[in-house]
Amino acid sequence: MPEYIPSPVEWVRNQVELYERSGGTEGTTLRETGLPVIIVTNTGNKTGAIRKTPLMRVKDGDSYVLVGSQGGAPKNPVWVYNLRTNPDVELRDGTEVRPMRVREVTDETERARLWELSVAAFPPYADYQTRTTRRIPVFVAEPA
Repeated sequence: MPEYIPSPVEWVRNQVELYERSGGTEGTTLRETGLPVIIVTNTGNKTGAIRKTPLMRVKDGDSYVLVGSQGGAPKNPVWVYNLRTNPDVELRDGTEVRPMRVREVTDETERARLWELSVAAFPPYADYQTRTTRRIPVFVAEPA
């Protein structure tokens, strides 16, 4: 079994720990926003270690939309590279945990629809895209 390496970012580490320790009954919202988050457990593309990332909860039917915004930073978050290399993930939404398979959205029509859905769920995404020259990657996690 691969080793779990917690995030080097303290608030991320604390949120994942609280979310999991409570069985998905606490830590389920993003800090001050009160908006729901999910935990995506993925495999590191360089280390092969288990990584856990809280992301905004954007539902699309039985699927989830994962947005690699990193607050509009100039570089993608590390988890983007992890998902591109290892698309099999475990997704925790509250008390429900299930295996999912992730794919990066490349179709422009699908991406536009999912981006709109994502901005509706978390309006800061629109601002984040204006802060960076990179195109923020969008993924869909679908039931495995």
